[in-house]
Amino acid sequence: MNWQSGLTMSTIFGSLALTAACSNSAGPGGLPSCGARGTQLSLAVAAAYTSIDPATDSGCVTFPANTAVDTAEYLVLPWSGGGTPGSSTQFTLQSATPLPTIAMQSVSSLEPSLSGGAPSPHGPLAVAFDRFLRASARAHRYTIPVRSAAAATAVPSAALSGPPTVGSARTFKVCANVKCTSFDNVGAVARSVGTHIAIYVDTLAPSPGLTTANLDSLRNVFDTKLYTVDTVAFGHVSDIDTNTVVIVLMTNTVNKLVTKADCNSTNSYVAGFFFPADLAPGISQNYNNGEIFYSVVADSAGTLSCAHKPSEVNDVTPVTFTHEFQHMINFVEHVLVKGGNTEEGWLDEGLSKYAEEISGRSFGDNAHFSQFAISAVYDGYQYLLNPGRSPLLIPEDTGSLAEVGASWLFTRYIVDQFGDSLAGRLVRTAMTGAANVAAQTGQPFPQTVSRWALANWVSDLPGFTAPSELQYTSWHFRTTFGSLHNQNPTNFPLAYPLVPTFSAGSAVNLSGTLWSGSGAYVRAVQPPNSAAFTLHFSGPSPGGAPVSPAIVPRLIVLRIR
Repeated sequence: MNWQSGLTMSTIFGSLALTAACSNSAGPGGLPSCGARGTQLSLAVAAAYTSIDPATDSGCVTFPANTAVDTAEYLVLPWSGGGTPGSSTQFTLQSATPLPTIAMQSVSSLEPSLSGGAPSPHGPLAVAFDRFLRASARAHRYTIPVRSAAAATAVPSAALSGPPTVGSARTFKVCANVKCTSFDNVGAVARSVGTHIAIYVDTLAPSPGLTTANLDSLRNVFDTKLYTVDTVAFGHVSDIDTNTVVIVLMTNTVNKLVTKADCNSTNSYVAGFFFPADLAPGISQNYNNGEIFYSVVADSAGTLSCAHKPSEVNDVTPVTFTHEFQHMINFVEHVLVKGGNTEEGWLDEGLSKYAEEISGRSFGDNAHFSQFAISAVYDGYQYLLNPGRSPLLIPEDTGSLAEVGASWLFTRYIVDQFGDSLAGRLVRTAMTGAANVAAQTGQPFPQTVSRWALANWVSDLPGFTAPSELQYTSWHFRTTFGSLHNQNPTNFPLAYPLVPTFSAGSAVNLSGTLWSGSGAYVRAVQPPNSAAFTLHFSGPSPGGAPVSPAIVPRLIVLRIR
């Protein structure tokens, strides 16, 4: 499927014509003939663009001669429009007379690190555990809990009808490792109870822990702000245990999911999680049979794992809660209400990062906005540093900060394009993944992905007016990243992380891997009064076989000038 737009800076419509014209001669190195199905581009004005399925034109696209007195520039993206999450294929994008590229900025050595600071709840171990939980839910794969050898002294469970009272005790089954193959029996006491939230604290939590004032403050934020933000944006939570509240269980077991050595070596820990088996039909009774968010406890001395001061727990827990609460609501809506399977991990994760962002915005001040949104922005930066290395459609069993960043950027883009209500529509359905996005947006997924890919470069490109469908409306990322670069060049080494390869159109010579939903960026320039050039988008060289259709390949082209 080909789609096109001709909006320009002066609101004049450009033109695009597809004809059967392409050079039939083989280029150096055995570049195969284009045959009779090549595409002849005519993007006459800036901001005109197209996305081409290489199956329709032998992967050959001819750019017209530049008869103007100014240089022509095109943004060219070999891209994947979908496919199975985590799928990939090799590709080559090569001019018909390939020469060495003019320049290519290497970004792999520029990727920032969070090393040197305090351990972060936002890191590889946390991402991997979150991904494991989503994958387990989709596969309906859970270990039946038994009492672990390290179980806490049992505390009788309180009656579950109606909200708990402050001081009441209960025993919980909690994942004792990051694969949830064993469980601790955790005794805990309700320390703060509100309208929607009840906070329990492990009876064996280190002392001194959070004060009653700390816990009441956390409960108030959950109860009056975050609960409302997530339920309004995404949907309602269940109440299968009829206690009328969502439980926040602060327990030593969460701290111990990551050893002190691993926490220090990776600078990462698990701050909290939602365990889907607690709500899963037919098996929830084997677990805690209720709506529960698990959190670390304060541990200033680091007796359980790396140290967590009360101030850190106060700052981190609300952000983690709003992220995991979206996962909980998503599970409830997809599985308990609609009777379907859980959402695919990449979209579920994008919605949870979006939940962090909108929760930060809801406070109306910069301090809270930074507290809640900075991790999503950092992840987005990581993705844009090297989009060719990270899929948008993340496989269930892996995950990186860059992949999470792609999920957030895509979710943020489609909400900007289709309205705030889109997030809730994506959650309140039995559909999942790309099919869900297509159904709720009303346009083909490859089209949406292609436009998002362009928006990442042109949305607020200086001196360029992007068509409305190629814009983020809630962020000016060049301004945001430029400010972060000035403040912290160690973690944000570039003023804008996305740096396309730069080449003469007649010298494009790029190869690599296309991951599902992602791809590469090339700025192809054409000097004044220069001849036409042809690009061939194919599988790996030599041979130039067609790009695998499994990843829904597209060659996306936009006229910059």
